[in-house]
Amino acid sequence: MQTPHAFTTLAAPHSGLARRRLLTTLPLLAAALAAPRLVRAATGTSTAVEVWKDPSCGCCKDWVEHMQANGFKVTVHDTGNNAVRSRLGLPQKLGSCHTALVGGYLLEGHVPASDVRALLQQKPKALGLAVPGMPVGSPGMDGAVYGNRRDPYDVLLVARDGSTRVFKSYNQKAAS
Repeated sequence: MQTPHAFTTLAAPHSGLARRRLLTTLPLLAAALAAPRLVRAATGTSTAVEVWKDPSCGCCKDWVEHMQANGFKVTVHDTGNNAVRSRLGLPQKLGSCHTALVGGYLLEGHVPASDVRALLQQKPKALGLAVPGMPVGSPGMDGAVYGNRRDPYDVLLVARDGSTRVFKSYNQKAAS
């Protein structure tokens, strides 16, 4: 009969303890690895946005900068937005100066980044969000160049059939 080595006799009593440690550590390790992705998802830092706009539109450029400043990764197509808007099925009456896609949703016009995050979190069955026209005070249509003016406007949730409902209202004017 062979005498067991000291290493195997010492290791055997610890194998159950090592297994328990491993089983309790794995979920913590998985959570630690997933946490940065969850934070990015919550803050929108890694969410891709694809934008179609006119190459000479300054307010579109400012909206893109607003989205980037709020953690979105933006790809811009300076080819205009009429064709893509039509292809995606957005009614002309809801049109604005740029069209975007994010997470399978359409964005039309100067939609605030916070509303885009809310849309992505809520995941409604919809075509997307629209801010028709170019309301002063909306992202990209704000700041000193507009005299810090803030006109009331609504962000609309656009259903797949083209109907709308108010997603969020911005009805307060800036204090003068």
